[in-house]
Amino acid sequence: MSPRGLSVGVSLDSPDSILERIHIGDTSNGIQGGERSFMVYQSNLFDEVSSPVRREVANRSFSGKVLNRIDNDVENGKLEIKEKSICNNMLITVHNKALLSGIAYCISSCSMILVNKYVLSSYNFNAGISLMLYQNFVAVVVVSILSFFGVVSTERLTLRLIKVWLPVNVIFVGMLITSMLSLKYLNVAMVTVLKNVTNVITAVGEMYIFNRHHVTRVWTALLLMIVSAVSGGITDLSFNATGYTWQIINCFLTASYSLTLRRIMDTAKQVTKSGNLDEFSMVLLNNTLSLPLGILLVLLFNEVDYLSRTPLLQLPAFWMVTTLSGFLGLAISFTSMWFLHKTSATTYSLVGSLNKIPLSVAGILLFKVPTSLENTASIFFGLLAGVTFARTKMQEKSQS
Repeated sequence: MSPRGLSVGVSLDSPDSILERIHIGDTSNGIQGGERSFMVYQSNLFDEVSSPVRREVANRSFSGKVLNRIDNDVENGKLEIKEKSICNNMLITVHNKALLSGIAYCISSCSMILVNKYVLSSYNFNAGISLMLYQNFVAVVVVSILSFFGVVSTERLTLRLIKVWLPVNVIFVGMLITSMLSLKYLNVAMVTVLKNVTNVITAVGEMYIFNRHHVTRVWTALLLMIVSAVSGGITDLSFNATGYTWQIINCFLTASYSLTLRRIMDTAKQVTKSGNLDEFSMVLLNNTLSLPLGILLVLLFNEVDYLSRTPLLQLPAFWMVTTLSGFLGLAISFTSMWFLHKTSATTYSLVGSLNKIPLSVAGILLFKVPTSLENTASIFFGLLAGVTFARTKMQEKSQS
């Protein structure tokens, strides 16, 4: 609930507000909202008293009764209990919304990775670029429809904005494609652990590009991530060199996207009409610009030949799953924005790290990944290192 709604809700039951409304009822000629019943009752009482003296006595008597009743309520603690009850109800509502947004974010982010893994591995779909292209197309259609009906507001795509954003978009497309390719060859748990390497590359990039230095505890957590990634790769029973190669490339592209986005964002805001670039505008901008580039890559890697021969495109179930993956990709943007709005960046970061734990477990169980005790230990060691990194970054930010 908004702060304005909170203040109004509390003031309506505070003693000063009640006294103020009674005073307004005595002096004003108009009848508004809650004073209506009081004014009607007062007018009926005065009609029964004919003389001015009796009317004055009745007026004082009535006002005295009302004030005595309010005083008694205050003494008995009834008004204080009402205020506490309203505040408690509002806090419960806020907490419920934060919990609901957090659950929605966790479900959408986990489901997106699991559904992509299902499409690429269980269906053995060998056109990762085409899958990315279709998902982005779904996102563009949905956001455009929501923008058309006024549900969300998006910035108009101008030539100046496209020129500024194009370098970021090229990295964005490369990031999505390499993520698809690595997920096809690697299990979900190892992909999750290896993605921690992105944090190491980003931290090094921040140090050299933005001259930002981190405390020792941050570097210790990053070192633990590297150790877990290496030990996880050594003990991986389903090791695939192609998948690891794509994932390492993905880590570099993801870190590059994060670092480049910080430099481009301010410039992009300057060329927009409103001077701002929110989440929905970025989703529309990224996914729209990715369509022509995605089509070019589909032709370049000759996925058209595969798509013309595969029987999967004739299965309604396959189209349902791939369309669901497109909606889930968009849902991550919406739920992450909702979760950030209801909580804080600190909570968002910590929940994102903790969310990798059930995701890894689900990936191992659902896809029946062959694993060993050493590999499982390495995976959970890496996940705990990610949580430690998130907590350390929070402490570093609060101290600065």
